[in-house]
Amino acid sequence: MGHESGDSRQIAQEQTYVDTLFQHLDMEVEQARDRLQLVQSDVDPDNPDPDALVRRETEYHGLNAKLDALNVAEIGLVFGRIDIADPGGDNPVPGSEHLDRRYIGRMGIDDREDHYRTLLLDWRAPMARPFYLATTAHPEGVEVRRHIRTSGRTVTGVDDEVLSGAIVDDPVANVGSEAALHRAMNEARSGHMSSIVETIQREQDEIIRANTRGVLVVQGGPGTGKTAVALHRVAYLLYTWREQLARTGVLIVGPNRAFLDYISRVLPELGETGVVLTTIDGLVPGVQPEGTESLISREIKGSEEMVTILKRAMQSWQTIPDDTEVVTIESINLDVTPEIVKAARTRARRTRKPHNQARAAFGEHLTQLLALQLADKIGADPLGGENLLSTADVDQLHDDLAEEPAVQTIVDKHFPELDPVTVLEHLLTSKEVIAEVAGDYDTVTQDALYREPGSPLAPSDAALIDELAVLIGIADPEEQRRREEEEWRRQIEEAEEALDVLASSEATDNDDDLFEAEILSAHDVIDAETLAKRQQARDTRSTAQRAREDYRWAYGHVIVDEAQELSPMEWRMIFRRSPSRWMTLVGDTAQTSSPAGTDDWATSLEPYVGTRFAQHELTVNYRTPSEIMVVANQILQVIDAETTPATAIRSSGQDVRFLPSGTDPHSISFDDGRLVAIITADNVKEVKGLEFDHVIVVEPADFLQASPQGLQDLYVAVTRATQTLTVIGDFEV
Repeated sequence: MGHESGDSRQIAQEQTYVDTLFQHLDMEVEQARDRLQLVQSDVDPDNPDPDALVRRETEYHGLNAKLDALNVAEIGLVFGRIDIADPGGDNPVPGSEHLDRRYIGRMGIDDREDHYRTLLLDWRAPMARPFYLATTAHPEGVEVRRHIRTSGRTVTGVDDEVLSGAIVDDPVANVGSEAALHRAMNEARSGHMSSIVETIQREQDEIIRANTRGVLVVQGGPGTGKTAVALHRVAYLLYTWREQLARTGVLIVGPNRAFLDYISRVLPELGETGVVLTTIDGLVPGVQPEGTESLISREIKGSEEMVTILKRAMQSWQTIPDDTEVVTIESINLDVTPEIVKAARTRARRTRKPHNQARAAFGEHLTQLLALQLADKIGADPLGGENLLSTADVDQLHDDLAEEPAVQTIVDKHFPELDPVTVLEHLLTSKEVIAEVAGDYDTVTQDALYREPGSPLAPSDAALIDELAVLIGIADPEEQRRREEEEWRRQIEEAEEALDVLASSEATDNDDDLFEAEILSAHDVIDAETLAKRQQARDTRSTAQRAREDYRWAYGHVIVDEAQELSPMEWRMIFRRSPSRWMTLVGDTAQTSSPAGTDDWATSLEPYVGTRFAQHELTVNYRTPSEIMVVANQILQVIDAETTPATAIRSSGQDVRFLPSGTDPHSISFDDGRLVAIITADNVKEVKGLEFDHVIVVEPADFLQASPQGLQDLYVAVTRATQTLTVIGDFEV
């Protein structure tokens, strides 16, 4: 493989081409802006038509989204070029007609005036794939690959690779884009993730473009680019399955908020913003846990035993009175006996509906039993014959009782409408309730569940609230919107009917010729703009906005980073969001730090997909210098001696430094001014999934003492660095 730093002639050549691309881009932007102005002035403000307003709003948002995409594309619009064997290509290489010259970038651009000739290939397009697949061992028909570096609209440099096709017994032989990759890995970290779209490697590309329509597990050690692969897979899927995923959305779940901030700039740079990014504990609408909890609490509340405990907690609200209660209806006393309430509860439970939906069956059966009791009292034949009331009479009594506040009070008392947070708080803040619903579990479990009243929700509570939401059956936001829309239509119909009555009963006395009868319509009472605004609220929300508000939303694709951290209860929450089971799960079981986390993918996934999942392994460590991995692999061998470490292909030339225990980490300075992280046993969870130039690990022994997963936490800590690692304290594993 040959590398040449671009000279001024090559840079000038590419600058000319890049200028052409930006001319086309600017033209698209100008056309979109012109259309946007036209759309904004398309409705008569004095006489707005509801349909026109809706069309305007829909197109307005669509055009703004397009402008956003075009503006984002300016960030590194073009980054590569390949000369590939293809005699029928759009852009034959001068002097080499058998080669096609393809420019690769963040979006596709065609020359419409030249029969839509391709000027720039979107990196996700199939014809761009050889840019990523080509290596010295497998050139894929590519003779020359050029990396183009830009700053804004200016070309600042080029690197050429001549791909020979020689068979080389070297792991680096299957690593393409070596110059660009080396430059990217040695750049200073910024606190935000960088796009790897220019440097995607062969094994990464195969995962990004995998056609699996089921669960895809991406297992990879530190520095193998798992997160970057997951995010670029999002962009690829949104490009390939745009119509489907535009309707259903993509969910990305990360390990912590720092991680979400870290990756937040990557997807917009790739031209994709229609996704929901969240942590696992932020997945339930309206719930943001801020509390802390012990390791044993996390383990207990993450276990699948909580399904049983939560069901019992919910059912504990479905009460039966100890003694008969009396309701008085028009001076007649009706006995609400424990047997009547129990029969109504049994009928409700047999529906197998969630609690709040089963309330109707409870109320119906209770009311029916009271109606029969009332019929016995008021319809008894004084001569001892059959009851004097007919079936229709009893039905009428039922309907009348259903409207009685006293009867509704009994329903609310013994089968109340519930919400998940209230039920969970009632459970976890009462030792008596815990003993009632978890009395057959040991005291360790019961103690771990308890927290002081008034304490905030903890992270593991989110999955419990989600489970309760299913058991209770909280309102579906979309169903609620449909009901509101039906109510709105009913109001319009009533307005129309009222106005029809007014019109039909116009005064017949026409002596006063000064006034002319006015014929009104509902649109005069409820103006067109108000009607249109209601329609806009439903139609212009993005898929992501609607998905965030709906705990029952079924996403088209779900991606979980650091998936090994999910507890059994959190797996249940994730799979509810993916009924199609189209998911990408990214992680490393050697880095599991959660006490209820995943040690084995097959065990965690078996309840949901059996053995029907595909697993890919990332084998090359691009980030972590080999000097650091010598130390990290000592830890890995203790965690799992059968694991084969990823191959580190970089060397920093700087050995790991070991300093005495008690050394002040803030006294250690670095001359290059790059990003430094001081990692302790207390803050290691906060750096999960992040990377830094220089890492200082303080007191490894503290990691081992702080948690049963201390070795895994230490492994995470020492592999966060891209340049150097310093260890303070004894290092024994």
